[in-house]
Formats: sequence, C-alpha cells, structure tokens
Amino acid sequence: MLIAHSAGCITTAAWAANHTGPVRAALLVTPPRIDGFKPDDPSDIPWVTPRGKLPFRAVLVASRTDPYTTFEQFEQLAEDWGAELVDAGDVGHLDTATGFGPWPQGERLLNELR
Repeated sequence: MLIAHSAGCITTAAWAANHTGPVRAALLVTPPRIDGFKPDDPSDIPWVTPRGKLPFRAVLVASRTDPYTTFEQFEQLAEDWGAELVDAGDVGHLDTATGFGPWPQGERLLNELR
C-alpha cells in the first residue's frame, strides 16, 4: 500500500512506470502539475509527469482550490493513471499549511483501499 502527497504522487507514478512490485493500491493526494517546469539550472531538462496507467488500484484526491493544480488537471491525471477521483472540496493543497492535521477522510479512503 502506497500513500503519497504532492510530488510524492509523481514519484509514485514514475516508479510504477519502471518497476513491478507487490503494490496492491495507492492513495495519491493533491499531485502538483509539474509538466514543463524547468528548474533554475539551464542544464536541467523540463520535468514531465508520467501519464501511463498505474499497474495497481489508485485513488487520487483532488482539491478545488489547490494552488499548484487545477481541478481539471486532477481529472486528467486520474484518467491517465486509471485512478478513482475523489473531490475533497476547497482544501487548498491539503497540507499542514492549509490547516490539516489528522485527516479522517484520508484514513477512511485508505481503509477502503485495503
């Protein structure tokens, strides 16, 4: 069982594109849009989000008010990854900076994935 937030979701998708393993499911929370982002170092290549279907069941939690990703971009990622989309509402980036500590909905989603 994998649980990832923000850039960890992109890492999970990149890992899944190149590895097989005993992963049953993943809970992916508010992945950022990074396509085309270019770091400050001009020798770095632009980042690209893996778009292939994940080889395990996945739930992607989306926010209507995330500063890094629009809801439509979340919808596209969920479709590309073959993930179930969960609309968490107006929760920002769903992190401690937006006031989150314990997250009962996340625990419920994780229990449903088991």
